[in-house]
Amino acid sequence: MKLFHFSEDPKIPFFEPHVPKTDFKEQPFVWAIDEEHAPHYYFPRECPRVAFWSSSETTREDLNRFFGHTSAHRIIAIETTWLKRIRETQLYAYTLPSETFECIDANAGYYVSRKAVNPSSVEPVGDLLDRLVETNIELRITPSLWKLHDEIISSSISFSIIRMRNASTNI
Repeated sequence: MKLFHFSEDPKIPFFEPHVPKTDFKEQPFVWAIDEEHAPHYYFPRECPRVAFWSSSETTREDLNRFFGHTSAHRIIAIETTWLKRIRETQLYAYTLPSETFECIDANAGYYVSRKAVNPSSVEPVGDLLDRLVETNIELRITPSLWKLHDEIISSSISFSIIRMRNASTNI
């Protein structure tokens, strides 16, 4: 199993467990993402985004509502104001050894380690929009993510909602 950490810093020698700045109640972990969900992180770190896909739990109604006009099996929506930053961001993929990691959210592909981790390798991701195109993920660009956010969380669609604290407050 391949696990990754994405960063705009190309020179991280090791990853130390830490408590997220946004959730002081959380335990200290090193966070990683699995290969299937890695494209959710082909964005600048602080970019708000809503990624969603169907699963065996998805109703036919929701499948038609969210995927009725596309052949894509996964969609990621971002806000318009982030497009320029996506084009300009240099992102690096750190491959992490999986031995000390455990899955804490299979739906979102999140893994954590309680121990420090040395990356196996680091590679530039390249052009982020090109990488998304290569994955056959549909990218949607919208002025605000909030309506989609609200619709997705009350649906039967599988999702991962990332950095919404940075989303536009203009609904």
